[in-house]
Amino acid sequence: MNAPWKASGAHLRDPFHAYVCDDHSHDLLRAVAQEMGWALEKVHKGGLRNAVQSLSMSASPNVLFVDLSESGDPLNDINSLAEVCEPGTVVIASGQVNDVRLYRDLVASGIQDYLLKPFSADAVRDALANAQAVFLAPKADSGDARPHALVNVIGTRGGVGGSMIATSLAYLSSARDKRPTALLDLDVHFGTGALSMDLEPGRGLTDAVENPSRIDGLFIERAMVRASETLALLSAEAPISQPLITDGSAYHQLEDELRGAFEWTFVDLPRAMLVQHPHLVHESNTVVVVTEFTLAAARDTIRILSWLKSNAPQSQIMVVANKVQPGLAEIARKDFEHSIERKIDIILPYDAKVASQAAKLGKTIAESGKASKLGQALGQLHLMLSAHVLLEEGAGEAKAGKGNGSLIGKLFDVKLALPRKGKGKAGAPADDELIGD
Repeated sequence: MNAPWKASGAHLRDPFHAYVCDDHSHDLLRAVAQEMGWALEKVHKGGLRNAVQSLSMSASPNVLFVDLSESGDPLNDINSLAEVCEPGTVVIASGQVNDVRLYRDLVASGIQDYLLKPFSADAVRDALANAQAVFLAPKADSGDARPHALVNVIGTRGGVGGSMIATSLAYLSSARDKRPTALLDLDVHFGTGALSMDLEPGRGLTDAVENPSRIDGLFIERAMVRASETLALLSAEAPISQPLITDGSAYHQLEDELRGAFEWTFVDLPRAMLVQHPHLVHESNTVVVVTEFTLAAARDTIRILSWLKSNAPQSQIMVVANKVQPGLAEIARKDFEHSIERKIDIILPYDAKVASQAAKLGKTIAESGKASKLGQALGQLHLMLSAHVLLEEGAGEAKAGKGNGSLIGKLFDVKLALPRKGKGKAGAPADDELIGD
């Protein structure tokens, strides 16, 4: 309802509709509508249920007045109204329940105002004037005001730990840096993003894939599951018997909406999606390729790096070796790096105990095992990623002539947070054990 406003098609809408339950409200709304130059026949009898039925078959107005007096569950019914309202419609509700909690919940769900019955002509006039002002107010494009980082995490083989790294990086971005962060798990049938945080995934992602036209700011707000104040998740556990056929437009729209709502988006991207939907990496800032020291992983790392060079030339590529156990690898690190023709950026040690404990607690490894070698290595990966994004933002500012020296301070802070080579904390691996030379 109060989703991001779109100018296209706005002139085709009626300026005002009202759906009320009683004769007094009906007559009062007609009188005020006449004063404001609106058509009297747009004031209807029937309340919210009639509004949902009517708007499901016709265009939404600029301003909508609905009466909740006959509603047994106002919040649920408002959600039903949101499904048929076009983005940008400004909604005013009225009712007989005098409860501040209901008022707050209704405003949080997207309505502009709530009037307690019986209301006066002055109260209705003021509410409608405010709603009209909200609709007509210029909507600033905030896309450039807040930089956004899109990070894709891809596992070269099943089980290498791509999902673990995606969830940990999202947690660190939200908890350590307090950035508004989104985690998008695109494995719609077997995703573990919600499971690793002990959350119910909901139907948001499957609904988006099945109905891409529904994706807008309001849909994102309601479909995403909150893990914390600064971290939201969009995941799914679609039935195995339910194939989801899509051209990928839904995924692209989701990324666009997340870009406007969050500062960082981490995408847990199954490697098969590279074949089916290559456009998903076209706008990524960084691609984290997660691998292991095995023959099969070396082969697939080579293939994926080659593919990314052609399909994501704008992205910084980071190669992360996970589950590393000294002396037990199929391929030595030196031989692995020689075969993929580049250095490993960081090594994450194998720690079954920490992984098991995180699963039992329903937390990410970065949260539950932050004191372990694996947890600290994930922290270093997060800092390296942050440093790269700050460099990219600084390059963009310099190119646009907006540089003011603040980037140097930011990068200096990041470098101070990184332990020096060979001088890691007690019990933690030194930098030369983790980061490629």
